[in-house]
Amino acid sequence: MSDFLSQINGPQDLKKLDIDQLPDLAEEIRNRLLETISKTGGHLGSNLGIVEITMALHYVFDSPKDKFVWDVGHQSYVHKILTGRNDRFETVRQYEGLCGFTRREESEHDHWNCGHGGTSISGAVGFAIGRDLKKEDNSVVAIIGDGSLTAGMAFEGLNHVGHLKTDMIVILNDNEMAIAANVGGLSTHLSQIMTGQVMTKFKKEIDQMLLSIPGIGKDISHYAHKLDEAVTGMFIPGRLFEDLGFRYIGPVDGHNSREMIETLETIKDLKGPTLLHVVTQKGKGYQVAEESADVWHGASPFDIQKGEFHKKSGNANYTSVFAQALIDLAKEDEKIVGLTAAMPDGTGITKFGKEFPERTFDVGMAEQHGVAFAGALSIEGMRPVAAIYSTFLQRAYDQVVHEVCLMNLDVTFCMDRAGIVGEDGATHQGMYDIAYLRTLPNMVVMACKDENELRHMLKTAIYHPGPAALRYPRGAGLGVPMEEMQILEIGKGETVREGTDVAILAYGHMVAPSVEVAEKLEQEGVSVAVVNGRFAKPVDSELIVKMANQCKCLVTVEEHALDGGWGSAVLETLQENKVLNCPVERIGVGDFPVHHGSPKLIRRDLKLDVDGVYDTVKTFYQSVADGSYSGSSAVKLVG
Repeated sequence: MSDFLSQINGPQDLKKLDIDQLPDLAEEIRNRLLETISKTGGHLGSNLGIVEITMALHYVFDSPKDKFVWDVGHQSYVHKILTGRNDRFETVRQYEGLCGFTRREESEHDHWNCGHGGTSISGAVGFAIGRDLKKEDNSVVAIIGDGSLTAGMAFEGLNHVGHLKTDMIVILNDNEMAIAANVGGLSTHLSQIMTGQVMTKFKKEIDQMLLSIPGIGKDISHYAHKLDEAVTGMFIPGRLFEDLGFRYIGPVDGHNSREMIETLETIKDLKGPTLLHVVTQKGKGYQVAEESADVWHGASPFDIQKGEFHKKSGNANYTSVFAQALIDLAKEDEKIVGLTAAMPDGTGITKFGKEFPERTFDVGMAEQHGVAFAGALSIEGMRPVAAIYSTFLQRAYDQVVHEVCLMNLDVTFCMDRAGIVGEDGATHQGMYDIAYLRTLPNMVVMACKDENELRHMLKTAIYHPGPAALRYPRGAGLGVPMEEMQILEIGKGETVREGTDVAILAYGHMVAPSVEVAEKLEQEGVSVAVVNGRFAKPVDSELIVKMANQCKCLVTVEEHALDGGWGSAVLETLQENKVLNCPVERIGVGDFPVHHGSPKLIRRDLKLDVDGVYDTVKTFYQSVADGSYSGSSAVKLVG
């Protein structure tokens, strides 16, 4: 095998290679991806599929002067390898290692922090207009997949740049193979002839000549343009993009390095917006990933030779428990409908869809549409359950407000990946849902302490006559026994453990570690009560006030941003009930982004593991007990 990759420390080294050597480099890169991701886990299929596109970009353009804006960013591994980070690639998505997405703080070659789909074109337009205003001459390229193009924001960006007519390139990486028949010499030839610089200049000169004909020149030019548009529509399957104001090129073979480079060199200096349609195969070069692209999109560690993921031991995860509970409820209620936004596997909706295909909807990467769709389904008498990651529901906040809450519609939001997600990093951590939902009228906000309570809360949310949101974490449950699903009383918490010195008011899956903390402190002579908050809206005011009067101090614990979270709700409750003399300590996530790493290490650093919560509670209680506490009271913290 060749050894070109070890010689590449940046794009300038890539340019030293002959084009004929690039296929060998592509093979090296794919082996590097397989060797690393098989150990670390990560986004495999998309990166295997974009190798040649990435090489061509760095071969033709000059990064970091020229700006590449990767959509979602999970397909930027090859970009990282070619921009001086190959020696650290084993750290991708690992604690204090390389981010699994582009990150400006990591490299001058990363121009846009991303993690959510559909944002690249809008970002690229901003870069292009910023360049124009500064009178600079760099190129701007957005790279977006066909999946991300289902996001409404992507079309908003296309519409805007088509109107502005600024110089920029959008590469549409189509890896669904739906138009594979269009790939070939004829298609490439037509694209180069009809959109190349020579043809563009020729058409402009012909137009000027026609316009100069006295009396009839304008009419002839008009009909000539109509003929050009008709021919373009017949031979180039990009009329939509042409109508949006783009010069459409393609489709071209995204795995042919020479073809990609020649095409990019042809369009690099064209004026106005250009869309290059590239066809690739997801999982290219690794057969099992080619055959099951959906399964190998985001891979956990696996055996390369066997093509099998390493088996995980342990309890059932929250996602699978949710899916089975939804199926069980839907068997008894034909009005229950499951929907998601481009994450059917990750949310468990795929499992539901196998049982009830006619009641299952994947709306694509279009959370805004999905939430409005759910609202209308509710008006029609259905019971829609929208399974959307906590971080992705943020994308549809306006629709949650207007299309659901203001009309008090019966929509259930099941927010998987709430709290610390881990290796996917800051853009995927579910840190804000309590705050952004509990302010909304008619909304019920709840979180389960374990997978058994998840089942109860799902039934509670579905049959609550109004909007309700349920958050639960990524990963395995506690292994508790499953009971028959029951409807819980809205707004009622649960006393898990009695105590008189300090009360830990825990929310969601922080209940279990709080019990461990209480047991450790009990051994040291401190009587600790533990409350399962259950509802952040409406909160159990009676139980909170009772604990404030019963104990010397309160501690709130949540895996969420402190500002506006569960602890804030508790403080507001104490103020509203004029409880002025009970010291309160809040444990949660501060005002900063939480980056990638294993959840265990992140919780350790945030002092959200058992040891961290124990230290905080012990120190706080001791200061209250010995009279040295000088912190803020509940009223001062709120006011």
